[in-house]
Amino acid sequence: MPYKAKRPCAYQGCPRLTNGRYCDEHERLMNKRYEQTKRDPATAKRYGTAWRAIRKRYISTHPLCEECLRRGLAVPAEHVHHIVPLTDGGTNAESNLMALCKACHSRIHLGLRRGVGGG
Repeated sequence: MPYKAKRPCAYQGCPRLTNGRYCDEHERLMNKRYEQTKRDPATAKRYGTAWRAIRKRYISTHPLCEECLRRGLAVPAEHVHHIVPLTDGGTNAESNLMALCKACHSRIHLGLRRGVGGG
């Protein structure tokens, strides 16, 4: 199954094409801004250098969204999700992780906020 066509980076004035929302350069910049403005220090500590290494390793072995694969779709994974959140006693063990596309990750987190569940 072919991938979707690339689209322009959402960063204002950037001419690069990307599969995600931002090109690699601006993705890093936007993630850094998010870390500085949105996450409290305790959360930021849990998602530091060690987490980035775990995430990179997991994505390299699970490059497709695990939820979409269950539905027979081949969609590139963009996020690594904790099935049991770290705040609820979850760990970074591979058995507690799943690779997700942005849409599935957002849907699961929206369901968690509403109390519906969804991991």
